[in-house]
Order: sequence, then C-alpha cells, then structure tokens
Amino acid sequence: MTLKVGIPRALLYYYYLPLWRTFFEALGLEVVISNPTTKSILDAGLHNSGDDVCLPVRLAFGHVIDLKDRVDMLFLPRLVSIARREYICPKFLGFPDMVRRGISGLPPLLDPNLNLYRKDNPYPFFAALGRNFTSNRLAIYLAYRRAMHAQTSYIRLLEKGLFPEQALAVLYQGVAEEQKTGGGPTVAVIGHPYNIYDPYISMNLLKRLIKSGVRVWSADNLPETLVREQAARLPKHLFWSLGQRIIGAAWYYLQNPDVDGIIHVASFACGPDSLTGELISREVKRRGKPFLNLTLDEHSAEAGVVTRLEAFLDMMERRHFHVARESV
Repeated sequence: MTLKVGIPRALLYYYYLPLWRTFFEALGLEVVISNPTTKSILDAGLHNSGDDVCLPVRLAFGHVIDLKDRVDMLFLPRLVSIARREYICPKFLGFPDMVRRGISGLPPLLDPNLNLYRKDNPYPFFAALGRNFTSNRLAIYLAYRRAMHAQTSYIRLLEKGLFPEQALAVLYQGVAEEQKTGGGPTVAVIGHPYNIYDPYISMNLLKRLIKSGVRVWSADNLPETLVREQAARLPKHLFWSLGQRIIGAAWYYLQNPDVDGIIHVASFACGPDSLTGELISREVKRRGKPFLNLTLDEHSAEAGVVTRLEAFLDMMERRHFHVARESV
C-alpha cells in the first residue's frame, strides 16, 4: 500500500511544491494536497490556532485539519533559514509545534529542520527526510536531483511571467504555457505568495485585475539575482528572506517605466510586513506612482477591497492617460 503524505496548500506551498512533491513521488509516496481555501477551512484554522498569530499561519492550521484524516503523515518542515546569513519568519520555525499543541488526532508529522544560515546546501535536509522511507542513499540522492530539476523548471516558468498555479499546471498537467498579452496598464502586485495567490484570502485580487484589462506582475516573476541586487540598495542588509524579496521586487518595479502602479498586500499582525510596507510606501511617495496598500485579516470584507481596488484602477488610468498625452 502506497503511503500518503499531506502537504498543506499554505505558507511556502507556492514557493516549493515542485521540490517537495517531486522528492516524495520519486521515493514512491503519494502526495495529497489540501483543498483550495474555503470559509470552512479558514474557520477551522481560526478556531484551532492562537489569537497572537497572523492570518497565513491561522489559515495553515485549517489546511492541516483538511488533510489530517486523509493521509498517513503530514509534511510540516521546520524552516529556520532558506538562504545564507538570513532567517525566515519565527512562526514558520515553530509551526510544527503549534500544530501539535493546537490540533488533536494528527497523523505522524514529518518536520525535518531546514537551516541554511551557515551553509547553503539543502541536501542534508533531504537526506534526513528521505531516511524516513528508505535506507538506500542512492535512491535518496537521485530523488533529490530530480526534485531540484523540477524546482528549476518551475522557477523558469515563473520568470516567464506565469503565476504559481499556472506553472504547476504546465509541469503536472501538460497545460500549454500562457503568455501575458494586451496593451493595457501594468500593475505590480507585491506580497507574500501565500497572500496574493490564494484566491479566497486575496478576494480574487489577481483575477479581478486581469478581468479589468490589467497586466499583472509579481515578485516571483523576477530572477532571484535581480531581486537581491535591488534589495542591496538598502543601507543595511535585510535578514528576512521573504521581506528581501518584497523590497527588491518593489524597488525594481518602481523604477520600471512600463509599470503603471503598485499594489502591496500585507497580513495584519505581521511585524516584517509592517516594516517592508513602510519602506515601500516612502519610496512610492518619492517616485510618485499610484499605490494601494491592502492589509488582510480574517475580518477583511470583499466589498471594501473591491471599492479600494476600483479607486486605485481609476487613479492609475487617469495618470496613464495624462502621461500619454504629455508624451504626444
């Protein structure tokens, strides 16, 4: 009987799913992903998590609950650092422990420790993970190589302009690549992937923009080297890896004349988001581009988000028209 391992559709799912899924499948496991976010999934997460954690973590609780009775084990890696001399959010580090304490009836948790702060080599993480299923070191190494190849292919698709679900469909369903088209205004949506790509939490932000005739770009459409080069313009190194991606992307899009506006999506009660949001806001004022700051929590109302989005699009179109007239 094939073992089933569950991966929540939350947190770094949108960054690393091809890496994790390919590794498990290469070792003969069946990967089960939690269902797309719904009100019941969010409500379950709110009920079982603490009040002092941010919305993405509370939502991740709901996805764990959605999976726990359908799999033999849950994959909840303990993420400390995903890049040298940088850290990730402390709540990611403590997430496996919070889940154990907050949710009953769990299957076994796979929570290997990923810490690349001193040495940028993820193989020991995968070696430790693979030993849960086989003692064959060659099989583990080959699974790791295959997983890294899948992740590289995924990143290339993102850098072509695809969003995560589109790239995953290309990789696993054979769907043809979609290209961004149209001559309308361009908006950069800056935020963590677990905020902007989850349709329920983001109130379908990306689809609303695309239906409005807007071309949309995100931080994940930029090469890592470019993002880090832009983030290095700060007077001090930003040691939050995810925050550095947001800052670097914002700096690049603010300088890009083809980008007509910026939308920053943040989570309420997220300390790093409040810092990066303030830095971006100050730079936007200096540059003078249309800007919308959306802060999400479990009480966010769709009508309010839609109204603010419509006002932002109107402002951006007026500015776009004004600039076009001046250039004639």
